[in-house]
Amino acid sequence: MGQVTVIIDKREYAITCGDGQEAHIMELGRFLDAKARQFFGNSSSINENMKLAMLGLFLADELSDMKSGNLSAVTAQTVQQFDAETAQKIDTQTAKLIKIINDAK
Repeated sequence: MGQVTVIIDKREYAITCGDGQEAHIMELGRFLDAKARQFFGNSSSINENMKLAMLGLFLADELSDMKSGNLSAVTAQTVQQFDAETAQKIDTQTAKLIKIINDAK
């Protein structure tokens, strides 16, 4: 079994997952952290349990919109941001691979 630590709203959570799922779980954690920052900013006036409930409801609402084909502006923005972050990661990894190939020549 794999284990990763994800940070959501400045709190660390140790998560056990299947082997090979570590990167995916960390990506999901980053997604939730971004959502939490988007919804709550630096607000410390809302307790952790309420933040968890509200975040779950926001995500459930977006999922419901996606299932019904109605992407809200927030969901569309999130998808675009996720796509941009993924493209940046691909570019970074591609550059690393090119460097390795060139160094091996």
